[in-house]
Amino acid sequence: MTTADLLFTGGPAFTVDAARTRATAVAVKDGRILAVGHDLDELRGPGTEVVDLAGRLLIPGFQDAHVHAVFGGVEMGECDLTGTTDLDEYLSRVAAYAAAHPDQEWITGSGWSMESFPGGVPTKELLDRVVPDRPVYLTNRDHHGAWVNSFALARAGLTRDTPDPADGVINRDAGGHPAGALQEGAVTLVNHLIPKTTPAELVAGLRRSQDLLHSLGITGWQDAMLRGSNGYPDPADAYLTAAREGWLTASVTGALWWDRDRGGEQIPELVAHRAQLTHGRLRCSTVKIMQDGVAENFTAAMTAPYLDACGCPTPNSGLSFVEPTALNGYVTELDALGFQVHFHALGDRAVREALDAIEAARGKNGFRDTRPHLAHLQVVHPADINRFRRLGATANLQPLWAAHEPQMDELTIPFLGVERAGWQYPFGDLLRAGATLAAGSDWPVSSPNPIEGIHVAVNRSAPGEDDGRVFLPAQRLDLGTALAAYTAGSAYVNHRDDSGSIRTGNVADLVVLDRDPFDGPAAEISATKVAMTFVGGTAVYRS
Repeated sequence: MTTADLLFTGGPAFTVDAARTRATAVAVKDGRILAVGHDLDELRGPGTEVVDLAGRLLIPGFQDAHVHAVFGGVEMGECDLTGTTDLDEYLSRVAAYAAAHPDQEWITGSGWSMESFPGGVPTKELLDRVVPDRPVYLTNRDHHGAWVNSFALARAGLTRDTPDPADGVINRDAGGHPAGALQEGAVTLVNHLIPKTTPAELVAGLRRSQDLLHSLGITGWQDAMLRGSNGYPDPADAYLTAAREGWLTASVTGALWWDRDRGGEQIPELVAHRAQLTHGRLRCSTVKIMQDGVAENFTAAMTAPYLDACGCPTPNSGLSFVEPTALNGYVTELDALGFQVHFHALGDRAVREALDAIEAARGKNGFRDTRPHLAHLQVVHPADINRFRRLGATANLQPLWAAHEPQMDELTIPFLGVERAGWQYPFGDLLRAGATLAAGSDWPVSSPNPIEGIHVAVNRSAPGEDDGRVFLPAQRLDLGTALAAYTAGSAYVNHRDDSGSIRTGNVADLVVLDRDPFDGPAAEISATKVAMTFVGGTAVYRS
C-alpha cells in the first residue's frame, strides 16, 4: 500500500481551487500532492513525517510575479537606506558604511524615499558633508532615480552643459548645474563608471535572496530583468550557476530584458538566450518590455499632461520608451515565437499601448498560450479595464503601493488631479471585469513579504496605519482573492500549471502559516507569519 512521505493533519488547508474549498489533511509523495481530504491516516507509514497544523493554515507556496531577486540580495550587502525616511538617518548610515569600507572605491547602496526631500529631489551637498572624497551613488527605493555626490558628478564629467538623455532627466539647481539627482536613463551617465558587480557577488546575492524569500513563503518567482540594462548587472549567469549546481530550490522564470535603444534585430538574441538559460528549475521564455517610468518623477506615460504645483497642465505627459507602432510589431513577433511578454506599464498611456500591442498580436497570431501580463498598473483609464479579460492579459499587481503615504499624497496625487488620481491601482474594477490577477512585490523596490502585500490589497492601507484613511476603498480585494493572486494567479503567469493550488498531482510547494488569517479582522492580516516552507515536499524554511 502507498504511504505518504509527508502528511499534514489537523487543518485547515486552503486549496485555492475554483470553489475555494478547504481540507483538513494533505498527503505528499515523491514531491507531489498524493491526496487532499479530511481523514488520510491510512496513508501514514513508519517513515511518514507528520506535521500537525493545529489550526494553522496550509496554503500553496507564494509566487512573486515581479521581483528582482538577485539585485535585492546584492543590495543586502551594500549601504541600506530602507526602513526610514529620516534624512539624518540616511546620512548617518552613509557615513557609517563609508567608514566601515575605507578601501571601497565607490559607496553604493539604495532605499531612500523621495518624500524625504523637497520636491522629491535630494542634493549633492548633503552627501558631500559625509563623503567628500569618494564617489557616492545611491538608488532610490523605486530604482528609477539616483542620488549622487559632487565627486561622482565630477568623475562622470556632468556639468550644466550636459544635455538630458532622451530617456531621462538630470535634476538641476537654479543655475542649471546638476543638483545631485538623476532620473531614469540619466542614471547611466554615472553608474557605468561603478566597478561591475562580480559573478561571485551575484551568486552570493542569489543565495541571500533565496533564503529570505523562502522564509517569507515564496517558492517561485519571475525575475523581471535578466540580460539587464540601465547599468544594472546581469543576474542570468548566477541563476544558471545555481540551476546547474543544484542549489536553486525556487522555480524561477527569467524575463529577458528588451533593450529599448534597439529594435527587432535583438529578437534572434533573445531566442538564443531562451535556449541557453533554460535548465532545471530555471526557464527564460519571457521578454520584459519597460514601456514607461514612474509617476513620482513624471516619466510614467499618461494620456493627459501632468499638473504643476498650482494645478495647471504642464507640457509633460511622461515617456513612452518604445514607440507604440514599433511596439505592436515587436510584441506580435515575440508572441509568434512563443514568448510571454511582461510589460512595465505604470501610466494609463503605457497601459493602453501595452494592451494595443497585445491586441495586435492576437489579431495576427490568434490567441496563443503566451499569457502576457502588465505589471504595476498605477493608473488605468476606465475605458481599458475590460480589455484585460477580452485580450487575455493578466493584471500583475504590486499591492503594497496602493495606500496613503507621503510619496502618494505629496508627490503623486497633486500632479495627477482628482479624476485621474481616482484611477489608481484599480484592483477591484479589474476583478469585477473578469481579469486574471497575479501579484508580486518588485523587491527591492518594496518589501518582498507577500503577507504585507495581501494586507494592503484587502485593507487599502499600510500595515500598522491606524489613522482611518483608506485609499480608494472600492478597489479593495477580499482575502481569498488576494491570496489567490499571490498563488494560483502568479503560477498561471509563470506557466507553472502544476502549482499554485493544493490538488492531487500538483507539486508539493506548500506553506504553513502561524495562524488562519481568515479567522481574524482584516486589520490584523499583516501579523501573520510563515512557520514552514516546503518545495517539492522538502522543507526549505522552518521558523
